[in-house]
Amino acid sequence: MADGATDESILYFSKSESKAMKPQDPRTPGRCQHDESSKQKYSFLSLKIVSEVTVQPKGLDLYCKNGKENDMEVLLAECPLSCICARDSGTVTCRDNEDTELPGDIPEWATTLILRGNNISTLPGGGFSSNNGTKLELTTLSLSHNGIMVIEADAFTGLPRLSLLDLSHNRLMYISDRAFHSLQELRSLYLNDSLLAPAVAQLSNALHGDILCNLHRLELSGNRLKTIPISRLDTFNLHTLVLTNNSIENIGKEDVSSLYRQKQVRVYLSLNPFRCNCELESFYFWLKNSSQCVDTARLLCAEPDAKKGIPIEWLRGEDVDCLNENLEAVSYVFLGIVLALIGIVFLMVLYLNRRGIKRWLNNIRDACRDQMEVYHYRYEQDSDPRLANVAV
Repeated sequence: MADGATDESILYFSKSESKAMKPQDPRTPGRCQHDESSKQKYSFLSLKIVSEVTVQPKGLDLYCKNGKENDMEVLLAECPLSCICARDSGTVTCRDNEDTELPGDIPEWATTLILRGNNISTLPGGGFSSNNGTKLELTTLSLSHNGIMVIEADAFTGLPRLSLLDLSHNRLMYISDRAFHSLQELRSLYLNDSLLAPAVAQLSNALHGDILCNLHRLELSGNRLKTIPISRLDTFNLHTLVLTNNSIENIGKEDVSSLYRQKQVRVYLSLNPFRCNCELESFYFWLKNSSQCVDTARLLCAEPDAKKGIPIEWLRGEDVDCLNENLEAVSYVFLGIVLALIGIVFLMVLYLNRRGIKRWLNNIRDACRDQMEVYHYRYEQDSDPRLANVAV
């Protein structure tokens, strides 16, 4: 309600009661005393309602729309237990309730359903199709932070108008191939920090381009992905693909070719451990020749150590040139072969001249021996004076 309203009153019906209730304290909606009155029209002295009010008690909510003094229009609408309903925005919010199942009594006017912080481990098939016979017109569905581990086939059947689905921050271990079946109108899918290793392998089979033909935004941050988990990008109509903070070391040639063909796609790839060797060549030249990667300046080399922390866009062409790297490897091999041949030739020469070399070594040995004997004789003379006198 807007400021300035006098004696503001919020009304609701409990499921077990059909009496009108008037709050004792206008500042604390929900604390009421019974007041017998009509179920359709209610009159209160000095009642001034200036805007639509939504209350979330334990059962059927009573909505009060613009009215005059002594006259007010009452609208009844169902609201799930422990949830907050706002009809003016079409939003139903069920947060931190530790619920283990999906609510089964969502109002038909709801366009946004937010289930957050619950304990819903499984999204069963047809979980949204049986809503007490009420057809759902949801366009936004947020299921983040619910500990979801399994998405069964046809889990979102009954939501033909859904355009935004948020499954972030869960613990998905199984995703059926038909998990997103019937979501032809889906335009945004968020799976950030949600995929465990088994689900990563299943995701590519669950993302069908013929089903998700209108998907424009796909976010897969923080899932330890090593590759783009879409077998054929050209079957989608993606405009934004977020793959930040994963384990991608390189984008393969096939994926690069698909990105070249999908000019409308904008890709986010920062916080990935890129290996800056010659295998990065196709991806490197795609970054240089295309503006599709929005965060190019934030792409850093993680390997090898000599290039760690260097932005990929700072690399030179020869740093990722496989031909130069192969030629360098061949040159080292060739040098090793030449040195080996030289060593073999040298050993052959020594073998063929082994007798002459032996005589030469013997002559050197004899000459060294004679010289040493002369030095020994002179030493003895110098050390014994008698021998020196005899010599004189």
